Amino acid sequence: MCTTCGCDDDHKHDHPHDHGDDHRHTHHHHHGEGENREAKRLAVETDILARNNRLAAENRAMFARHGVFVLNLVSSPGSGKTTILERTLGDLGGKFCCAVIEGDQQTDNDAQRIAATGVPVTQINTGAGCHLDAHMVCHGVESFDLHALDLLLIENVGNLVCPASFDLGENHKVVVLSVTEGEDKPLKYPQMFRAADVMLLNKTDLLPHVEFDVAACREMARRVNPAITIFEVSGRTGAGMAAWYDWLAERMRAVTED
Repeated sequence: MCTTCGCDDDHKHDHPHDHGDDHRHTHHHHHGEGENREAKRLAVETDILARNNRLAAENRAMFARHGVFVLNLVSSPGSGKTTILERTLGDLGGKFCCAVIEGDQQTDNDAQRIAATGVPVTQINTGAGCHLDAHMVCHGVESFDLHALDLLLIENVGNLVCPASFDLGENHKVVVLSVTEGEDKPLKYPQMFRAADVMLLNKTDLLPHVEFDVAACREMARRVNPAITIFEVSGRTGAGMAAWYDWLAERMRAVTED
């Protein structure tokens, strides 16, 4: 199971699961039984994360050998990750050889949108699963020519909780937060914003029409992660995207030169 939601440890996710079930019913057990069950649950979760981290390290080494720069895009549903991806691929496609892994629970709608840009894309459906893991990504790149690839963009399942715990072998996590959400998201989901190196504050074109305090959001993000890099962007209009591209190109150069 993952550390936050109880997903099955084989990550096939072909079954329904009830979040938090282990925690709600411990009061029915005899004294000590609940503690034993909790200890066993924590041991299983630790083992799963340790196995994932080993696979993520193998992925990272594989990407480094082939000179592939990898970003793991995470957010809640509806933040505009796919729109940002579409514009990024359209604007950078002539400069870099790109590919995309699309994580989704059920549909391939986003993968079809990415495929329309002409960029190779692999769809991973997680079923009831709430995140991608390193094993899925390892198999997800099998159809790509890693020797020719410069940039791999992974769009994770829309969820600000579980993907924070699962390293995929990426160079950076990039969290997307839209102005149609609350500015206090970094405080509500600190593990994710702590794990991310970049925050893309998206849908800035809607700021005149919504109540969203940009300064407060930036302050809250830096409160949980003082080192986070923040870009205010609009995936729809392209505003602010040039600064994001500059950061991306600079980080890719730094990795290549290392």
